[in-house]
Amino acid sequence: MAFGIPHWASGVALVVLSGLIIFGGLRTIARFAELVVPVMALAYLLIALVVVAMNITELPGVFALIVKSAFGLDQAGGGAMGYAISQAMMNGIKRGLFSNEAGMGSAPNAAASATPYPPHPASQGYVQMLGVFTDTIVICTCTASIILLSGQFEPGSGITGIELTQRALSHEVGDWGNTFIAIAILFFAFTSIVANYAYAENNLIFLEHNHKAGLLVFRLFVLGMVMFGSIGELPTIWAMADASMGMMALTNLVAILLLSGVAVKLARDYNDQRKLGKIPSFDAAKYPELHRQLEEGIWDKK
Repeated sequence: MAFGIPHWASGVALVVLSGLIIFGGLRTIARFAELVVPVMALAYLLIALVVVAMNITELPGVFALIVKSAFGLDQAGGGAMGYAISQAMMNGIKRGLFSNEAGMGSAPNAAASATPYPPHPASQGYVQMLGVFTDTIVICTCTASIILLSGQFEPGSGITGIELTQRALSHEVGDWGNTFIAIAILFFAFTSIVANYAYAENNLIFLEHNHKAGLLVFRLFVLGMVMFGSIGELPTIWAMADASMGMMALTNLVAILLLSGVAVKLARDYNDQRKLGKIPSFDAAKYPELHRQLEEGIWDKK
């Protein structure tokens, strides 16, 4: 939209670029994502802070509007409080899942491949909690602030999503804001595509489906879905995304429930070591009941 490029052409470009990285292997994906995502996120946050600073006197009113809109306080007098809250919760949960993936079970694929410091599984859990805070509270609040401070938000106008964000930022910083948002979304979406493919391939390998022919078919299917997402109708794409993420969340919540005892135990061990002034480290020998679930040698002290 920002560059006047047809959807099908954007889709073809995404398929080609995704294919280069997907067929290049998981190390290529990791190197690409770890370079691009932090740079774009920091640039976006800096621009958002500039916009907020330019309109600092209006910020209290913006936060008041967010709270009133979220809980339907404006509609309460009309007896719509219950409906407004239910709608806020439904849409908030759907968009919250889309913004940070918390509870879906996808982000742990990346967390599990990291080497945590301090060398304790709970430390990586805290890092992932910080990621949820950064995605949803920091970045999403920055976006909402830009939109509301710009005065471009007009309920019922039909202008929503990326287009609204582009208009808002362009109003505040000039025409280049439109281009910046387009490029930032391109990189965020592109890294999401290749990262989620990496999660899927890792899971296939874990389930012992590491067959060249099978992986080739799967990669071609993924690239086909990338093309479909580029040219499909937006309501259809959103509906498919909401349905698939909902099924992932339901499956993962069962796993979370089953693992909750282990998580609480390990978090307590981590916090107890911190209270003693130690750098927490995980001693697998203290948890013989977990031996069958741990890869041999993975937590051995170096």
